[in-house]
Amino acid sequence: MSLTLLTFLPLAGALAIVALPGHKTALLRAIALGTTLVTAVVGVLIYAAFDGTQVGAQMGETASWFVLPGGTEVHYRLGLDGLSVLMVGLTSVLMPVVLLSTWGHVSERVKEFLVWMLVMETGMLGVFLALDLVLFYVFWEVSLIPLYFLVGIWGGERRLYATVKFFLFTLFGSLVMMIGVIALLWQFDTSDVVVLSDRAAELTTGQQIWYFLAFALAFSIKVPLIPFHTWLADAHTEAPTSGSVVLAGVLLKMGTYGLLRFGIAMFPSAAIELAPLFMALGAIGIVYGALLSMAQTDLKRLVACSSVSHLGYVVLGMFSLTSAGLAGGVLQMVNHGLSTGLLFLLVGMVYERRHTRALDQFGGIAAVMPIYAVFLMITVLSSAGLPGLNGFVGEYLILLGAFERSPLWAVIGVSGVILGAVYLLMATRRVLWGPIVHEANRKLSDVNLREVVLMVPMIALVAWIGVAPNTFLHKGQASLDAVLQKIEGARPRVVLVEPAGTNEKVASEGVGRPGTGSPDAVPGSPLGGSVISGPAAPETGR
Repeated sequence: MSLTLLTFLPLAGALAIVALPGHKTALLRAIALGTTLVTAVVGVLIYAAFDGTQVGAQMGETASWFVLPGGTEVHYRLGLDGLSVLMVGLTSVLMPVVLLSTWGHVSERVKEFLVWMLVMETGMLGVFLALDLVLFYVFWEVSLIPLYFLVGIWGGERRLYATVKFFLFTLFGSLVMMIGVIALLWQFDTSDVVVLSDRAAELTTGQQIWYFLAFALAFSIKVPLIPFHTWLADAHTEAPTSGSVVLAGVLLKMGTYGLLRFGIAMFPSAAIELAPLFMALGAIGIVYGALLSMAQTDLKRLVACSSVSHLGYVVLGMFSLTSAGLAGGVLQMVNHGLSTGLLFLLVGMVYERRHTRALDQFGGIAAVMPIYAVFLMITVLSSAGLPGLNGFVGEYLILLGAFERSPLWAVIGVSGVILGAVYLLMATRRVLWGPIVHEANRKLSDVNLREVVLMVPMIALVAWIGVAPNTFLHKGQASLDAVLQKIEGARPRVVLVEPAGTNEKVASEGVGRPGTGSPDAVPGSPLGGSVISGPAAPETGR
């Protein structure tokens, strides 16, 4: 029951808030914050209990849910493995910080705001824990609905435009993914994610590619990958600070997580075929996102555009299909959630004091906000990948894996590191240093105790990951190794075939690859390849 408790604690808190009168805002905030704190404690305990040396799902919970027309049974099935454990931990820890950041600043329709935040947490946790395809899709949709209202009601001046744009993009992706879900259920008569991941090997490479693309479209929009990125800056800019932190910290990672679990791990032959395309999109996104950030004059929009660049690293690493790339990609999802989440918090803090985000309205505020300046510098250096902080570890592993697969895209990725440092440090210089030109900046107050309390745990994690990354990397290593085994088992083989009666050896490619029509694999073959000799050679179709 531990995973069920973790998933539905926020929803229980939301229902408790619904039952209370809306004018008791202090009580409502206390219940919401208390709920997320308890959820965080449960999440940390589950994270600590997770055994990173095991491959399969742990702490599994299964119950019959309903039967679809045709007899396919859908289950309520939760489980935690190395692909999801870091994201579950991040979601649990981040939400109390987000709610604490809204204390006293969300003053309109507080009850509704808190309910939507808690419902969104349940949806996000469910996405990472669901091991039934239908249940995953339900949680996916549940997690998206609250953001629609958070941006549409509590957003900025252009919130309606940003909300409609976000809704249309995500709706289109979700509908295409639903077609893929229905097709898989119809073909395999099961919604069990683990079973589907095994049985997908029965599909031809062409069939896998179609399924992969049906899922990858929704996930690519969510990441977002170029050319699906245009909704992100508008949604971030118009969202309230708390909405931006959750969007950057967790919601975007639902896309990269989906690409890993329902793309690479489920359809490995398709992932091999499409890896060059996704590596290219990731590398282009790194550079384009950095250049886009350099062109911004709004501080919050600059941070928003940086997500296109940073998540390009995640996609580049994962689709290198190497051990270092996959490990770096998963770790970088957490790194981005911490660093960019902190940046949005810091932008929100200065906006609340100055009521502007225009870069040319700042300058010299380090003199009047020294504590704020320290937090901002640490966060910027983390985001820029300074050795000793979290961003360096993830980017290093990603570029190492990318170089192993494609030196060209790795070199382009490295250029993104340089561009990232440029736009981040230029923006920091314009905000913190130089003379105070605008008199309003002389009256700014430094961060208060509440703001320090909500940032310190995130800064501690930034330093912890940078200094001792294996503490986090080992949690997912066994599961990532299993994914790599599937990928290697799906790669084309080069098998030496010796025709009968001759001493000539002929190289035969593609033997043993799922969906190629090749004979069954010989038992004991380490990666599922086939060995053919003698008269069987002509039957391969060569």
